[in-house]
Amino acid sequence: MNHRAAPSKFRWTATLFGLCLTAAVLGGCDSGGESAAKPKPEAAAQPRQEPAFQRVGTLAATRLEEASGIQAGPAGVFFLHDDESARLYLSDATGRDLGVLPVAAANRDWEDITRVPGAHGPLLVIGDIGDNHAVRKQVSLYFLPEPAAAGTGPVAVRHRLRVSYPDGPRDAESLAYDPASGMLLILSKRDQPPRLYGIPLDLALWKQEVEAEFLGEVPGFRPPTRRDILSNPGRGMWVSQPTGMDISPDGRQAAVITYRSLYLFERVGDESWIEAFQRAPREVVGPPGSQDEAVGFSADGRAVIVTAEESPAPLYRLDLP
Repeated sequence: MNHRAAPSKFRWTATLFGLCLTAAVLGGCDSGGESAAKPKPEAAAQPRQEPAFQRVGTLAATRLEEASGIQAGPAGVFFLHDDESARLYLSDATGRDLGVLPVAAANRDWEDITRVPGAHGPLLVIGDIGDNHAVRKQVSLYFLPEPAAAGTGPVAVRHRLRVSYPDGPRDAESLAYDPASGMLLILSKRDQPPRLYGIPLDLALWKQEVEAEFLGEVPGFRPPTRRDILSNPGRGMWVSQPTGMDISPDGRQAAVITYRSLYLFERVGDESWIEAFQRAPREVVGPPGSQDEAVGFSADGRAVIVTAEESPAPLYRLDLP
């Protein structure tokens, strides 16, 4: 063996690795496979620092260890859940514990919650849509009557909808209701760019199984930077993955949280959400933390609330113009 050649070969390998890593961060390193779809230039987000998130409290519910969904209800109440237990947690805007309700449903991987109109009052929809390894042929949406208060016993599920995707299993953590089109929207997590699916609410409320409609790709999430990767090697490559979504009560704005930033999209006129998602969103970096997974508009639509999968979990508020 020529020992003198080894250092040169090592330097060449290290240099090649560094170039490939840089290329991957800036736009992708060719591995001989199909290239991921690139965001259109007009859809690329630009980060903003202002207005800043304000920490308004800490979730006091001791059993809520991994908050992965939040939804505003009436009279300043927020409904939350984690991704391991079949419970619904009630909180106020500062995180004060307002009680917990068992839900008569299975929890394989609850990832988000939304609120829809029902024939006899509002319904909460819990998305059992997590699928880290993309192996679930069907995921589930649980529809339950919105509880007036905690301490009233287990919440019965009024309807369960089994959902499949037209292009095979998908991991998703983002579920929202669009009042303009009357559709439930699911945004995938691990696709690059993420993929948006829709289910008409009128079908969702009476069918037992449905195949969600693929609506299109959402290209506006800023890719991870070299700094993201170097500052957090374990998570840096995944900072652009959507982990929660909500649509404002008036149907004009959408909020998507990722591990790094909050993205705000606006719908203009009578355009659909997939059309609105093609424009560059407003990106607000933060809130601080590496596991932000729950996002929801306030009941009046004037603020966005974010919390995280950690315990105790901080509660952040971003006031909107």
